[in-house]
Amino acid sequence: MAVDSIDSTQRRRDLRDLREEVDELRATPCVALTSRIIKSGIRVHRRLGPGLLESIYEECLCWELRHSGITHVRQVPLAVTFEDMRLAGAYRADVIVEQQVVLEIKAIEHILPLHEAQTLTYVRLSGCLVGLLMNFNSAMLKDGLRRVVR
Repeated sequence: MAVDSIDSTQRRRDLRDLREEVDELRATPCVALTSRIIKSGIRVHRRLGPGLLESIYEECLCWELRHSGITHVRQVPLAVTFEDMRLAGAYRADVIVEQQVVLEIKAIEHILPLHEAQTLTYVRLSGCLVGLLMNFNSAMLKDGLRRVVR
């Protein structure tokens, strides 16, 4: 019996590792896109600096994306499904870029695990593979960036 238990535990670990590798491979095409998004965010942050409202950063980032030729949609309603019930528009993603990347824009003192969990939830609900949590209220934008993969 102990050997069966060890084998099944090892199989679960192997399966989990395999799922993680598949998720990483699926998210690989988003690397170039997320790099372009981050560069746009850095341009906005360098011009405006920290201390403004989230809505200002969202507007300016979308301007940068548009001028970089990057397709995006703002304030996208996300539905939650539970059993046979669908709650349309329960949440809103700040920006979805090229139907692949969810942007969650913040202007807060510190990113908390709750904010990362929120971004992951938006990634799952949207069907995207990757999320970028961008906190513009940091001295350098790179310190306020988190990448979340489904």
